[in-house]
Amino acid sequence: MIKIVYFASIREELGLSEESISLPTGVVNITELSAWLQRERGAKWVSALGDPSMLMALNQEMVGGDQTITAGDEIAFFPPVTGG
Repeated sequence: MIKIVYFASIREELGLSEESISLPTGVVNITELSAWLQRERGAKWVSALGDPSMLMALNQEMVGGDQTITAGDEIAFFPPVTGG
């Protein structure tokens, strides 16, 4: 199992703050996990996770999408941060 946490506008759009799922077959990194979620769950998920500037964390450390994931990991998705 992996734990996925959704923050801010992503959480609001999906209506979901976190979930635990089995690591999908063939998914080895965070980008592949995001693509799998979008493909399997439809348009709302594409809208929420499809931004290429989305931020990701693995086990509470900010990482790139090519970071390898394994069972037991916690993956978090954050919308892009703006300031001003």
